[in-house]
Amino acid sequence: MFLPISREEFDGQPDIVYVIGEAYCDHPSFGHAIVSRLIESLGFSVAIVPQPQSDADYTRFGMPRLGFFVSGGVVDSMVNNYTVAKIRRTRDVYSEGGDPGKRPDRCVDVYCRALKRLYPDCAVVIGGIEASLRRFAHYDYWSDKVLPSILSSSGADLLIYGMGEKPIAEICALLSRGVPLARIKDVRGTCYLAEDGALSAALRRDMESGEALICPSYDEVRSDKRAYADAFRMQSDNSDFSGKTLLQKHGGLWLVQNRPQFPLSAAEMDAVYALPYERKPHPSYRRGVPAMEEIEFSITSVRGCFGSCNYCALTYHQGRIVQKRSRESIMAEAKKLTEQPGFKGYIHDVGGPTANFRDPACGKQLKSGACRDRKCIGWKKCPALEVSHKEYLSLLRDLRSLEKVKKVFVRSGIRFDYVMYDKSDEFLTELIKHHISGQLKVAPEHVSDKVLEKMNKPPFSVYLDFKRKFDAINARLGKKQYLVPYLISSHPGCTLADAVRLAEYLRSINYMPQQVQDFYPTPSTKSTCMYYTGLDPDTGKEVYVPRSRREKAMQRALMQYGLKRNYATVKEALREAGREDLIGFGKNCLIRPTKEEAIAAKRERERASSDHGRSVGNICGKKRNARGGRRKK
Repeated sequence: MFLPISREEFDGQPDIVYVIGEAYCDHPSFGHAIVSRLIESLGFSVAIVPQPQSDADYTRFGMPRLGFFVSGGVVDSMVNNYTVAKIRRTRDVYSEGGDPGKRPDRCVDVYCRALKRLYPDCAVVIGGIEASLRRFAHYDYWSDKVLPSILSSSGADLLIYGMGEKPIAEICALLSRGVPLARIKDVRGTCYLAEDGALSAALRRDMESGEALICPSYDEVRSDKRAYADAFRMQSDNSDFSGKTLLQKHGGLWLVQNRPQFPLSAAEMDAVYALPYERKPHPSYRRGVPAMEEIEFSITSVRGCFGSCNYCALTYHQGRIVQKRSRESIMAEAKKLTEQPGFKGYIHDVGGPTANFRDPACGKQLKSGACRDRKCIGWKKCPALEVSHKEYLSLLRDLRSLEKVKKVFVRSGIRFDYVMYDKSDEFLTELIKHHISGQLKVAPEHVSDKVLEKMNKPPFSVYLDFKRKFDAINARLGKKQYLVPYLISSHPGCTLADAVRLAEYLRSINYMPQQVQDFYPTPSTKSTCMYYTGLDPDTGKEVYVPRSRREKAMQRALMQYGLKRNYATVKEALREAGREDLIGFGKNCLIRPTKEEAIAAKRERERASSDHGRSVGNICGKKRNARGGRRKK
């Protein structure tokens, strides 16, 4: 049975009303489904208000007994509503029928302000990726300025950051003991605002001892880019359970981030995914919800990622410590999938942020947390990294042996560098043989090592080694399958010369991507910090940033140099980069000159040849005259 979204489905006063920025899909790939089912399992009644458009929607269930929960959805509303070029999107895959316009810009702010206006005495708790990534003062790409914490702009009482199961369980336990929601301030994985006099004695002691750290204030980070980079470094260094309490002054208030929550155990993950999901959109959505199409028959096996790509928000939201479900839990879900209406024998994915990360990067992480002074993988591999695909490979074998299962795909992303660090080729061989169909998508992202270092991606030589191994195994198996590389243009550190090198590589492999991803400065990633400040927060050194619309357009066009619409932009880029040698008819050229330019060049060559001929003739004539003159003498 679905949770109620209308008065007809619920009679009485719910304990909690959950306002969300997307259509209600009762599937564990959606955070709102997990949160609402978890609250229900803890003995509380929950009603859901999806994508409210008017006061009548907010007041549909009246004032809840305990309070409102608010989430913007699985994607930040500004990313959902706008392209990187700041053009409004024409489709929202998280709304019924893909219709745009049902989620307002900065929807968490909009929803909370409406609730506080309508129910000023009712507590409001915010969570999800929009709240999580905007919990501190942060650079906002769409307004091109530093905004305050979303707690300040929304007026909410409490913020849950990261994956929220443990904080929610603790909050619900306090609620069941009669503690008002507005008074809950000391739960791990939460943030709140407080006046100086309202800080607890324990917190003040931590501030004095250094157990609680003070970041540069909102006023400082919006006026001083180096202060912004310093604040970001403190926040990223304290983003897992070993981190300290952080504070940031916002005018007369303190933003307090309590210490991060602990990662879930396998048993706790299993319990979350065993909740009674319907695995479908609410039946009121007659035109369906497009986002369900890919994930309806997919299985989340892990969360968290120690890949630490600098442009990715998952490190900041899900954390660097990989958490997994047990084999038994995953197999039980797979068997349930085979009984679902519409199942045709294909499990679309088994994975998470990175499919082939199944365990923490090393045994130390669950005891001491992720290291602050080094990354597990990326530009440099940590010597302590433990590499194994054995458990994941065994899981895939068990899944493909299930009755009614024809094929198990792996689509959520493979770290090719992790594959290369595995001394055995067994996993890659079986992946190629059983779990892809025609192509494998991987993310080298660029060819320039200095750009890759700023992304925290492995050197390009690692990708080339992987490609050689991939091609060799396909040849041995008698298969014709291909790698599809994901690439990013205009990332911090990428010059026009680097973009030209990338285009030259694409020409050398005779590949032109159908879609191009220009770097998108989303809230609270390390790459966004570089984009705004022009500084690497790890080193404090300056970083080149392609910011102008003109240069970003040139870098983007170079990746699709063969498209007619990009011709003028590519030519402009090559001339600016001093690479006019790539304009011509040679095999190494990216574009040809126009017909008019070719004719003009031909005439110029002919004129130059004619001038040269006349010049040579004049010289020869002078020589003959000189010789003849000498003979006359």
